[in-house]
Amino acid sequence: MRNRLQGIVGLGVAGATMAILSLAVGPLAGQAPARPQVPVPGQFPAYTPPLAADKRPDLNGIWQAFVTANIDIQDHDAQPGPRPEIMGAYGAWPAGQGIVEGGEIPYRPEALAKKKENVANRMKVEIHSDSRRHDTGDPELKCYRAGLPRAVYMPFPFQIVQSQDKIVILHEYANALRIINMTNPSEAPAESWMGWSNGKWDGNSLVIDTSGFVPYTWFDRAGNYHSDALKVTERFTPVSPYHMMYEATIDDAKVFTRPWKVSFPLYRRMERNVQLLDFNCVPFTEDLLYDHLRKERKFPPQE
Repeated sequence: MRNRLQGIVGLGVAGATMAILSLAVGPLAGQAPARPQVPVPGQFPAYTPPLAADKRPDLNGIWQAFVTANIDIQDHDAQPGPRPEIMGAYGAWPAGQGIVEGGEIPYRPEALAKKKENVANRMKVEIHSDSRRHDTGDPELKCYRAGLPRAVYMPFPFQIVQSQDKIVILHEYANALRIINMTNPSEAPAESWMGWSNGKWDGNSLVIDTSGFVPYTWFDRAGNYHSDALKVTERFTPVSPYHMMYEATIDDAKVFTRPWKVSFPLYRRMERNVQLLDFNCVPFTEDLLYDHLRKERKFPPQE
């Protein structure tokens, strides 16, 4: 480097300027190194993942998505969050690229109207009776289980624990737990927030079919939703030691005109001694959900 700078001295102002710029920006036009190839979803170089004790791809570990789909699974601008007059930029929501393949969610016309109603009422909570306790407000707002596939792309990590006959997925958000049956597929005994899951291997991909959902979860804060007819088929495909591709096909004939798909990468958390932490959000929602039951309310009723 010193010899190169000494050589610049006798070049004159113009020559020195060009030489310095070449040091700063690298090779001139026509000499730039080839840009690294960005993988296309579903098109990756062949990768042989390490195997677990059952000779299947080893997916054990803590994983996390780094997308903004929890705000909106479609393309979205940055926007103020609730109460910007108090929260300012603290509560603002970032812009993001959508995860819906093709960009379109094929709503039935009457279902699209419901989606728009959800957006208008996402910050409202009406709990007047057991039959109406889930009618309004984003379920995330109330610390309810996130459902699928939302639990995978919320801004919280989750852990996969793999055995021969079952796979357990533990989500940090609301301490949600999924048990994936890998040996004897069975029907859901009852509806639940996270559904009933049966899994199988398709080459290196873990494929999970889940049904038996309650009709209350949303796909995001933008009010995208489903009915009790929802079926979700997930595919986890390792493509390197540090990440895997995730796909989920959404099938709900009551709400959508056809099945549709979301896809994005999941990344292995690599911090030393990384572990799931506790996000028990129930205490954060008690005033929101139950203040109306107090004899003396702490907060005025919502308008």
